[in-house]
Amino acid sequence: MAKERTLSIIKPDGVRRNLVGTVVNRFESNGLQVIGMKMIHLSQKEAEGFYAVHKERPFFGSLVDYMTSGPIVVQVLEGESAISKNREIMGATNPEQAAEGTIRKEFAVSLEQNTVHGSDAPETAATEIAYFFSETELVNPVL
Repeated sequence: MAKERTLSIIKPDGVRRNLVGTVVNRFESNGLQVIGMKMIHLSQKEAEGFYAVHKERPFFGSLVDYMTSGPIVVQVLEGESAISKNREIMGATNPEQAAEGTIRKEFAVSLEQNTVHGSDAPETAATEIAYFFSETELVNPVL
């Protein structure tokens, strides 16, 4: 197994409901390390840029509105098979289809307000991480 990095976002509904610590604990207790983290409030332009891949989809406008509705926590997680592990911990995008014990099953408000985002592939992870972090903002903790 290879050590990977992935982007994780705790979305506005998760921040608003004080779930940041709970969500971070889920990742850390499953072997992922936080190597970069910050709380930001996306502008419309930033949200549109991040979700540009969905620009032609009917939900694009509501997604941008939601992601700019409050602060988010962006973090870079690192660990063995971090991308697939993160996605497993998060659960299916649709919380009704998410497995028991996953973040989305337990905490999502709806399909759109599903508490977390995670990169879906190594290429996506690299692009998404670079959108929010410079390499100097990522620190490998000494254990």
